[in-house]
Amino acid sequence: LNNSVSVLYKKPFAESFEETPLLVAVLTYMGYGILTVFGYLRDFLRHWSIQTCHVAREKEEQKDFVPLYQDFENFYTRNLYMRIRDNWNRPICSVPGAKMNLVERVSRDYNWTFEHTGRVVKDVINMGSYNYLGFADNTGACADAAVEATEKYGVGVASSRCEMGNLDIQEKLEQLVARFLGLESSMIFGMGFATNSMNIPALTGKGCLILSDELNHASLVLGARLSGSTIRVFKHNNMQSLEKLLRDAIAHGQPRTHRPWKKILIVVEGIYSMEGSIVRLPEIVALKKRYKAYLYLDEAHSIGALGPNGRGVVDYFGLDPKDVDIMMGTFTKSFGAAGGYIAGKKDLINFLRCHSHSALYATSMSPPVAQQIITSMTIIMGEDGTTLGADRIRRLSENTTYFRRKLREMGVVIYGNDDSPVVPMMLYMPAKIGAFGREMLKRNIGTVVVGFPATPIIESRARFCVSAAHTREMLDTALKATDEVGDLLQLKYSRREQPLPSLGWMAKESLLQD
Repeated sequence: LNNSVSVLYKKPFAESFEETPLLVAVLTYMGYGILTVFGYLRDFLRHWSIQTCHVAREKEEQKDFVPLYQDFENFYTRNLYMRIRDNWNRPICSVPGAKMNLVERVSRDYNWTFEHTGRVVKDVINMGSYNYLGFADNTGACADAAVEATEKYGVGVASSRCEMGNLDIQEKLEQLVARFLGLESSMIFGMGFATNSMNIPALTGKGCLILSDELNHASLVLGARLSGSTIRVFKHNNMQSLEKLLRDAIAHGQPRTHRPWKKILIVVEGIYSMEGSIVRLPEIVALKKRYKAYLYLDEAHSIGALGPNGRGVVDYFGLDPKDVDIMMGTFTKSFGAAGGYIAGKKDLINFLRCHSHSALYATSMSPPVAQQIITSMTIIMGEDGTTLGADRIRRLSENTTYFRRKLREMGVVIYGNDDSPVVPMMLYMPAKIGAFGREMLKRNIGTVVVGFPATPIIESRARFCVSAAHTREMLDTALKATDEVGDLLQLKYSRREQPLPSLGWMAKESLLQD
C-alpha cells in the first residue's frame, strides 16, 4: 500500500464490480439479437397491416419531413420495452414508506394499454423508493408540521422567488441548510433535476471545460450540454483518467487557440444511483487543489444517507466542506420531500440568485414542502431534543451492511460500495428483467428493474434501496424472496465468496505531491 496516499482515507474503501461472466455475456447478446430479429419480423407484419401497430409514427404524407421519432429508439420501445412495460409506472395508492399499496392493473393487448381491476395489492414491502431515512410518511412530527404550514401559507406560491414568491419559511430553510452543511450560504429550488440542469449553465459557458464522470446523472449531463462548455468525460471513479484530462487541459489549453481555459469544473456525484458506488472524494479534492480546478459535487443520494452525522459524502470521509466549491443536493430522498439546493460561498449564492434560470423563472418551493425539509433536517441534526435522527442514521447503516452481506452470501452479483444503501443486483439477460420484477411482486416485494439504455446492454439489474424504516423482518422477507427468485431464474452468478479487497487506498503518489 502506498503510505503517502493512504492518509487520504481514514478507513478502508471497499467497492466491488464483478466482471460479467463470458457465457452470460454471450447469452445476453444472443437474447437481444433474437429480440431484434423478431422485432423486425413484427415491423414487417405491421407494415403490411397483418399485425396492428399501436405506436405513434409519421403519416404517409409526412415521410419526406424531418422524422419526429428517432428510428432505433422507437424500434426499441415498440419491440423490446413493450414486452416488459408492466414492470414500470405502477400506480401506488399509499405513502411510499417501508410498505406500500399498489393498484392492480392488467393488460389485454400485450402491455400497450392497462386497465385497473379495482383491486389493491396491500402491504407490499417497498425496496425501490429512495426513502433512506424513513421520513416519507404521513404521520409523525414532519407530517404534523407540514399540515400547520399548509394552514398558514397554503400549498401554492404562484410566483417566482424574485417576485412575490419569497417566503420567510424558505429563507429559514436556506439558513438551516447552510448550517447543516457547514458552508456560508445556500439556495433552494423547487425541483431537484432543474437544480443541476438550470444552474450549471449559469456557472460555466463558452471557453470553460467540464470534466464529467462517465456515469453522471442525466440532469448533470443536460446542464453541461446547455452551458455551451467543452465537455470531456473521464472513466468512472478513475483518478488516473481524471488526472490525465487535467494535465492535458492545462498543457494544451483550448482547441485551436491554445488559450488557457477560463474555468475547469470537475463534476461528480456522491453516490451513483445505478452503480451503488461512492465517489473517491479525498482523491478528487487532492487533484482539484493541485491543478487549481473547481469541484461540483451532486449529493442527491448521499446527503442524509452517508456519514456519522448524515451530512453526506463529505462527512463520510471526514473532509472540510469548504474544499467543495459547489455543493448540490436534493430533498427528494433522505428528507422525504421535493426540490434541491446549492450551497457554497456567499458570493457564489448571490451570483446564482441573479443568474440562475431556475431562480428567476421557476415557481418557488411549496411552503409545506419547505416545512417538511426543515423538520426532518432538524431531527437529523438532533436539534429537536431527541436522538431520533442519530438512530435513523445508525439503523440505515446497519440495514445496508446486513442486506449487502446476505445478498453476497446468497451468491448473486451485487455492485457498489459496502456502505451504499443503493444495492444493484445483476440480472444481465433481457428476459430476466421482466421476470424478476413480476416474481418479486408475486411475493409482495416491490423492486425496481433497470435495463438498456439506462445501463450497458449486458448489465441489466434490479436495484434495491435500503431504508432506515425497514425492520429486520422486512429485510429477511425481501431476502427470502430474492433467494427463491434467484434460484428460479438462475441469478447466482457470483464467483467470489468474499468481498473484494479495499481499492480506495490505491492511487498515484503524485496526488499528494506539491
